[in-house]
Amino acid sequence: MPGEGLFRSPESVLRAKSIAIVGASERAPWARIMYRNLRDFGYPGRLVLVNPRQQEVFGEPCVPSLRDAPEPVEHAMVIVPAVGVAGVLEDADAAGVKTATIYSAAMGDGPDPESHKRGAWLKDFLSRSKIKVAGPNCMGAYSYHDKIFAYPNSELCRFPAGSVSAAFQSGGTLQFWLRTSADRGLRFSYGITSGNEISFDLADYLNFLVDDPHTKVIALFIEGLRRPDAFMAAAARALEASKPIVAIKTGATAKSRAAAQSHTGAIGGDYAAYLAMCERYGIYNCRNLDDMMEAALAFDGGRLPKGPRIGFVTTSGGTVDLLYDYAEFEGASMPDYSPETLKGLTPYMQEGIEPKNPLDLGIPGGLKQAAAVCDVVAKDPNIDMIAWAAMLPSKVGAWDGVEALQAMVTGTDKPIVGFGRMSYQMTPEAVEAQSQAGFPFLQGLEPTVRALNGLWFHAQRTGRKPAAPPPAPPSDLTPATLDAALKTYGVALPQSREVATAAEATAAAEAIGFPVALKIRSADILHKTEAGGVSLDLRDGDAVLKAADALTTSAHAAYPNAKIDGFLVQEMVSGIEAIVGARTDKFYGPMLLVGAGGILVELANDAGLRLLPVGKSDVAAMIDGLKLNKLLAGYRGQPAADRAALEATVFALAQFYLDHRARIEDIEINPLMIRPQGKGAVAVDVRVIWREDK
Repeated sequence: MPGEGLFRSPESVLRAKSIAIVGASERAPWARIMYRNLRDFGYPGRLVLVNPRQQEVFGEPCVPSLRDAPEPVEHAMVIVPAVGVAGVLEDADAAGVKTATIYSAAMGDGPDPESHKRGAWLKDFLSRSKIKVAGPNCMGAYSYHDKIFAYPNSELCRFPAGSVSAAFQSGGTLQFWLRTSADRGLRFSYGITSGNEISFDLADYLNFLVDDPHTKVIALFIEGLRRPDAFMAAAARALEASKPIVAIKTGATAKSRAAAQSHTGAIGGDYAAYLAMCERYGIYNCRNLDDMMEAALAFDGGRLPKGPRIGFVTTSGGTVDLLYDYAEFEGASMPDYSPETLKGLTPYMQEGIEPKNPLDLGIPGGLKQAAAVCDVVAKDPNIDMIAWAAMLPSKVGAWDGVEALQAMVTGTDKPIVGFGRMSYQMTPEAVEAQSQAGFPFLQGLEPTVRALNGLWFHAQRTGRKPAAPPPAPPSDLTPATLDAALKTYGVALPQSREVATAAEATAAAEAIGFPVALKIRSADILHKTEAGGVSLDLRDGDAVLKAADALTTSAHAAYPNAKIDGFLVQEMVSGIEAIVGARTDKFYGPMLLVGAGGILVELANDAGLRLLPVGKSDVAAMIDGLKLNKLLAGYRGQPAADRAALEATVFALAQFYLDHRARIEDIEINPLMIRPQGKGAVAVDVRVIWREDK
């Protein structure tokens, strides 16, 4: 398997040709359920039952330990209390078992000291043995094509195998997501729970699924990533293989670990950094479990769009009105139909209703009419995806003319989805109708819009190899050489002078030319504005002297122990305020931030984040996604700002950070003042956190 040394293969867990159930007992509910799963649903491999207190279980002979098995087994399902796990694993290792799933908890988790002792033993045991472990504290896995149903739920075993695989760090959540999704028509290759990940982790399972020929779509429930580098390597392989990943991650509201150091750290905290990683590796992150199901259905349709533009076909004016709102909320593209399309739609329109996108056909006219209308929309060069408002039937034979839908689907290569205005119960007959139609039916207007956006998100990235940052080169950057170095990269700085006293500040202001800004200088004060350490628009020498006294008083009040080094005198620069920053996230690596700047930067929360390196097109896309972009274009009659200078400065800072991150942890320009078009952008305030090891 690719990634030797980085990944551990769980093949003998998920494709085991022989299995032992350790703890097999009619009185043990999980062991009983999983034995029946394997026997009743056709596991073709050899099955060994282990119970030291009985000679026969479930009407079959059993052995007292794995050492007594007539021949070695590949995988052991260890369904015993935590206190008994150590002995079972020692037996398994001696008997040549390749892997084991530990279902029990209290193996290193929780507050119990005995659990911690068992966890420490398990880590030591794995370091000296050949065996690999799934779990502990997990609920096993479903392997549908291999008929290994090693999860304590029988209902899900009855569904036929399919092409969606799910790997969840929440064992209990998996069964509910699989069941709800199966009732909607999704069919699975694998359903995996990873537990406490003492050995196999989410990166290993993801890497395995990339190579699984049956898996076409991967769904992940992420609580945390133990090996982000390995996870990103596996995600990169999935992207290159054009296997979409849909995911949900907990912790969106957790406080950022880096929030205390910088605005860049606060805005680009743990969850924001995770989203930046998803952007780089084409992982479509979903808002909730329901959205992840709708997205998986959309991707399971097997088609990706060539653009973001959605054509909606409905039979309701109210639905049209809601779609206008939701499309704007979600940033969806919903362009006008072409004149030729409008002409083609006219014969299907009721009197008094004009064709437009979203389309209201009025009273439904049956499947043949719907298929004909969708076919007209599918031929529109302005449309990349077609969404038809329709509910699936609940009874056999309720759809007359499904062949017309099938012909419409085969007549285009564009993604097509049906969608319900709200969620509704689906019967097996509805699932069969969906299969006959040949395209997925989603539920809910907003989830549908988001799922279609997800198709385009992935389509823009699929098949490519994500860029990775080069190793940090040596750097001799110092505080004394910082300004000169920034200028060589193309970052423009205002005229400024560092001085020690108020009198020197007045002289410097006269040399630069009024008006000026005055800022306190102290290595102990990171955010000068918050400490009352900045005074703006000073128009004469007397104003500078008064400001110097006031800044010193405010700085001492805010930071009594701070060493004041003097003042920075700068020319006043006006324009639109932006923030540009770069830092290295401890999980995902170096990243870049750009957004609306100034004193309200965190309150505005208008920022884009990307993993480094970035190209110029990435920088442009970051700015396109900001509310700040409206200001740059000339909001409410204001002159347009120099967006090109902003893009150039952002790109320059990104390269500067990559080249000098061996010396600096974090660099932030706030504000970067963007002047009117053609006048450039000026880094008014540059703040650096230097690495302590240099």
